[in-house]
Amino acid sequence: MKRLTFLFAVAAGAAVGNLYWAQPLLDLIAEDLHAPTAAAGWLVTATQLGYAAGILLIVPLGDVVDRRKLIPVMMLCAAVALVGCAVAPSFGVLLAAITALGVTTVAGQILTPLAGDLADEATRGHVVGTVASGILTGILVSRTVSGLVAGVAGWRAIYVVAALAAVVFAVLLHRAIPVLEPKTRLAYPRLIGSVFAVVVRERTVRWTLVLGATGFATFTMFWTSLTFLLSAPPFGYPVSVIGLFGLAGLVGAVAAQRAGKLHDRGLSLPGTGLGWAVILLSFVLAAFSGRSVLLILVVIVVLDIAMQGVNILNQLRVFAVSHEARSRLNTAYVTSNFIGGAIGSAAASVLWSAGGWTAVTIAGMVLSCFALTVWALGRRGALITAG
Repeated sequence: MKRLTFLFAVAAGAAVGNLYWAQPLLDLIAEDLHAPTAAAGWLVTATQLGYAAGILLIVPLGDVVDRRKLIPVMMLCAAVALVGCAVAPSFGVLLAAITALGVTTVAGQILTPLAGDLADEATRGHVVGTVASGILTGILVSRTVSGLVAGVAGWRAIYVVAALAAVVFAVLLHRAIPVLEPKTRLAYPRLIGSVFAVVVRERTVRWTLVLGATGFATFTMFWTSLTFLLSAPPFGYPVSVIGLFGLAGLVGAVAAQRAGKLHDRGLSLPGTGLGWAVILLSFVLAAFSGRSVLLILVVIVVLDIAMQGVNILNQLRVFAVSHEARSRLNTAYVTSNFIGGAIGSAAASVLWSAGGWTAVTIAGMVLSCFALTVWALGRRGALITAG
């Protein structure tokens, strides 16, 4: 199971990383395709909206079809979209291709509940936490890899490399995933409808969705704005250097892997509250870091440890609601997350234009206080199976 978990984590990270190749390259892409820098920011937003649609329409199929076939097929579809991004002749074509990439690169979110199904009860938190940490690591490492590849071979090259990787992982996963019987049998319209039904029925799910969406909005707002900060004076870093800042976030993602063990020990709720308190403190520190690389690095590490830990605990609480509907529960959770992420990316451009880094950090504090309020008001009535 350890080897399979590792493969799931790496493959899921590579899949979700497809959403963020463009993030440190926005200025470079805008210049090459003769588009305004502000418009380039919509590439990240479009990818996340496409991803939310893909999660909603495709991931629920994990409860009713053979995932050994579904996951490789989705990776091959993502490879086609990646090639479309690599050869896009104009900004409009790239926007369409990158939206299609968002819709198809959902394999990671099918792998996560699959990992939970294959793990036993005693280690489920650790296994799911490892795969979820792989996803979050992929989000962060994608920025570093993208910046380095673009610095050597141009921004289009990263999409070619990612397409090749998607094909390789499709083959490996088809060989590694065992054949599993579908957990339920529903017609497609009823399957999609049941996603909304479980949200309406389960208070714990609704409560956790609000926390998750707020977290992802905060996360993407920070990282999108960080690109603007590091490319402007007094830093003026090239994309290859901006991408390296993702390595600092990687430290946080690896450390947050242990959050799954908190769930196994029944400490999900206290851990979530502590995580949001640390996120709030991170944005307070970020407000003073606009001209200090050292402080920026500290903020990245601390923020990512807290944010990744909160995300893993949220996901595990949602999974605990129902074994039979785990893919649909993951659909609800991740869809709301990436809608929040799209809002955060769009807000970053608006906030940066309105008040620069100061406006972004104040918004981060406000969102953190909102999440802490939701946590404090909702925790007593939340029907949590484990913690």
